[in-house]
Amino acid sequence: MASLAPLLREIRHNAVLWFLAVVPVVFVTRMLRPEAHTLLFALSIAALVPLATLLSHATESVAAKTGDAAGGLINATLGNLTELIIALAALQAGQYTLVKASIAGAIVTNTLFMLGASFLIGGLKYHVQDYNRISARLQTSLLFLATIAILAPSIVPDASLAASSTFTHELSVGLSVLLIGTYALGLVFSLKTHRELFGASGHAEAGEAALPLGIALATLGGVTVLVALVSEIFIESVQQAALALGLTPAFVGFIVVALVGGAAEMASAFAGASKDRLDLSVGIALGSASQIALFVAPVLVLLSYAIGPTPMSLLFWPGAVVMMLISTLTAFFTTSSGRSAWFVGVLLLMVYLIFAMTLYLLPPAGQ
Repeated sequence: MASLAPLLREIRHNAVLWFLAVVPVVFVTRMLRPEAHTLLFALSIAALVPLATLLSHATESVAAKTGDAAGGLINATLGNLTELIIALAALQAGQYTLVKASIAGAIVTNTLFMLGASFLIGGLKYHVQDYNRISARLQTSLLFLATIAILAPSIVPDASLAASSTFTHELSVGLSVLLIGTYALGLVFSLKTHRELFGASGHAEAGEAALPLGIALATLGGVTVLVALVSEIFIESVQQAALALGLTPAFVGFIVVALVGGAAEMASAFAGASKDRLDLSVGIALGSASQIALFVAPVLVLLSYAIGPTPMSLLFWPGAVVMMLISTLTAFFTTSSGRSAWFVGVLLLMVYLIFAMTLYLLPPAGQ
């Protein structure tokens, strides 16, 4: 029991982690009232937020014990694990609209909401904040490349017709391989060959690596299993709950899943901004977005051939592509100076709210 003391202390001092008590309630409710889709939907969201937070703490603790390069790789690999597990559950269920909406939503949420709120929080406390613009420029450039790749299948005439369906899937597989390769090369560039340019992005050093390595690894494994189980319940209930609440799967994926899955990262980004460590906030927001676009999305395309009912392509509906492109360009321009103030955050948040309002009131055609 003594060995669990750091973990119990972390839970006791973090109010968000108190909601871990909801996790068993989700499983009990599913057994007793499997038809209560709206209730299961709400409970699974309430359970995923503390699980994502605990997963983030465990990841930071493991990364802090393994050195800068390996720690950066661990953060890059596990930073979006919650979103990936939710997307895998939706992929297995064949809910490709939800999968694609969660991918696009995570990119837009990270580049506009998370980054904008970080600028606003930091700017209200500090007059002007500086951060490593080289790191920001690299992440936005990678994100722009990924957006071009996602745009490519959408500009093919009649891509949805059966005659060009094979071409779309073949193109998606080829693009996925290219994106994963670019992601790997980007890690080599930023963590090894030119790591001196990214010295200020000390994500693992800040932390609060409060957990011993053994406890952190055990927590990582256990929480990953719980996230997978809760995500399965979330995916099972989302369609009926969305209908009951008047929401479309696209809106749920674009807004709800993105906010829930990124809750832990947002907490870290906002805390960094409030402590005048904007490098941390920008690194989390843009690094997470580029990781989803370059790694998570193509991996889901490739995995759809193994676990999905049918192959999934990178063909997104036009509105999602436009929003991702605008978000990327907005982030590129607002981070090019390496300085920020609170009103820059307001501008980013306004773009995000425009997209959210549009999706809520006028869902994408065909959904």
